[in-house]
Amino acid sequence: MRHEQDEFADFYRASRDSCLKAVTAVVGDRELAEEQVAEAFTRAWMSWGKVRRHAAPRAWVVRTALNLGVSWWRRRHREVPLADHDAAAPARPGDGVDPALLAALRRLPARQREVLALRIFLDLDTETTAKVIGIAPGTVMAHLSRAVAALRRDLPPANTDTNASEVMQ
Repeated sequence: MRHEQDEFADFYRASRDSCLKAVTAVVGDRELAEEQVAEAFTRAWMSWGKVRRHAAPRAWVVRTALNLGVSWWRRRHREVPLADHDAAAPARPGDGVDPALLAALRRLPARQREVLALRIFLDLDTETTAKVIGIAPGTVMAHLSRAVAALRRDLPPANTDTNASEVMQ
């Protein structure tokens, strides 16, 4: 049991930041992403025997966090908002996310954000990304191409000379 705890602790330390960046890029709200990632890591620990054998454990965490977000959205969709209290929080200094990039990501369709999160932020290959999302590899490539083209149009010229992973650091 101690070995599994140490193994999970190492996985958590090595993966938390990249998973959080990926989920933040998709949901566009740092605090919500933190909650979803924390819950996803809790579920990963509860199923660590299965998760550690997964082809891409970090992708499992991100997919789980995003699925939690869908459940959250469904519950919230039935709620009545209170004035301006439900507005998404802007990126804070020190979040590790360029505010211009985050704003541009929010304008992308959800599937394109998911593909970017897995391909760029988690550095998964096309095949693994396709399996995690449940779409064809060619569809992953099409979404990635469209997302990158949209980001190039939306981001200021200074950011187009660097790749997304450099902007996120």
